[in-house]
Amino acid sequence: MKDLPIRLGPLALLLTVVSICMTVFGILTYATARADMNLAEAYAETVRTRYRLETEAQEYLVRLSDPGEEALPDADGVIREVFRDESGLMLRTGVRLASDGDPVVVEWRFEHEWEEDTSVDVWDGTLPLWDGGNP
Repeated sequence: MKDLPIRLGPLALLLTVVSICMTVFGILTYATARADMNLAEAYAETVRTRYRLETEAQEYLVRLSDPGEEALPDADGVIREVFRDESGLMLRTGVRLASDGDPVVVEWRFEHEWEEDTSVDVWDGTLPLWDGGNP
């Protein structure tokens, strides 16, 4: 019987490629799971903030339904109140009191406070006047 030499070159190359692929896929899986976890935590914090603001607003509605509680309505007869969080999220509420004194919600809207970023010079769409080539 003739002894055949075992060639490990192609097998070693295949195992190296498989090892590199598995390592890369493992790193990508870990990075994706980590990003998903961070996103889930941020979403959970947003939901907690929204529920906290809604709880405050509902407690305010209960206080409005008490006969001793007085609130000043706007010119259109709506009592407006804004509940804010330190993260910039706010809940705008508008309540109109019915004839029996029960509050009727006419506005219930979440918003984020927004400030314009003026640190970047933004082109306003106009061209500067040309003065004949003088800078």
